[in-house]
Amino acid sequence: MAKTVLITGASSGIGAATVKKFQAEGWNVAATMRTPEKHPELAQLDRVICPRLDVNDRASIESAIAQTIDHFGTIDVLINNAGYALLGPFEATDPEQIRKQFDTNVFGLMEASRAILPHFREKNAGILVNVASIGGKMAFPLYSSYHATKWAVEGFSEALQYELEEFNIRVKIIEPGPIKTDFYGRSEDVAQKEGLTAYDRIVAKVVPNLKKAGATGSPPEVTANVIYKAATDGSKKLRYPAGGNAGLLLLLRRLSRDKHWSTGIRAATMR
Repeated sequence: MAKTVLITGASSGIGAATVKKFQAEGWNVAATMRTPEKHPELAQLDRVICPRLDVNDRASIESAIAQTIDHFGTIDVLINNAGYALLGPFEATDPEQIRKQFDTNVFGLMEASRAILPHFREKNAGILVNVASIGGKMAFPLYSSYHATKWAVEGFSEALQYELEEFNIRVKIIEPGPIKTDFYGRSEDVAQKEGLTAYDRIVAKVVPNLKKAGATGSPPEVTANVIYKAATDGSKKLRYPAGGNAGLLLLLRRLSRDKHWSTGIRAATMR
């Protein structure tokens, strides 16, 4: 019997690539997104349905899970992929932007996780895959709010694994490096404040370097393959670096003193 995966944020980038990877491997796939009508091509694939799911709308989360179970009979894996980045000087952000960043990247992920857990406990099996980032272990200028959310996902996921062990539910963290997707365009919000020009010099230096990293990053299929491995390798491994030299960057961060690492980040992003 084919297994079933539910993926949030499946309309493009890593999410869409992950839909295609699991579908090609013979899985049933619930490719969820806020506006399924804008992406009819995914629903045309065999064994793929596209329920509406907005991680900021608890009712839509519960509805998408119920639709998936009703259609396929079960859910074996939940992949929390939905997210975006808020870019810009922290002083330029407004409270609503920061709240929206946390609502999507953290609280939405938590709501989807909480909603699926009763089903996983009843089955005494399940895999919860949370897409974080190397940005949950290191930080770059102008991404302070985004990094705060990804560090939160790392801590949440690491703690949650202990709570769920006795129910045979495993937690996995995916840590992509720079990925060549529209994350650096459509999936990004920009913080700007009228009259605030003090950070213009920093922004002018940093933004081109950040966008260059995205333009030269790994294709989303690389991360999709890592997500599939995390969901199917049968291990209790928690963290999975994915693409964009993520493994090397995380190793260097772990081994580096703060002052040495900070010097390297300044050289790479602010020169």
